[in-house]
Amino acid sequence: MPDAITQVGLVAGEIWHFINDKGGEATLSALLSSINHSQQVVFMSLGWLAREGQVFLEEKDSDFKVVVKKR
Repeated sequence: MPDAITQVGLVAGEIWHFINDKGGEATLSALLSSINHSQQVVFMSLGWLAREGQVFLEEKDSDFKVVVKKR
């Protein structure tokens, strides 16, 4: 099993590809049910992506929408 930082980075890649394959946006609840990792790792990975400017999050109803930033 990879160390924690490596795992967060790998899951960040999975999340980015999942969202990109869904047309560039997905709900947080869809991510949590589709990405086969703990909620904590998904949240850390989303934070990584947001900090790196790869995604942004918008509150949507009782959920969040995660959107891949276009270059």
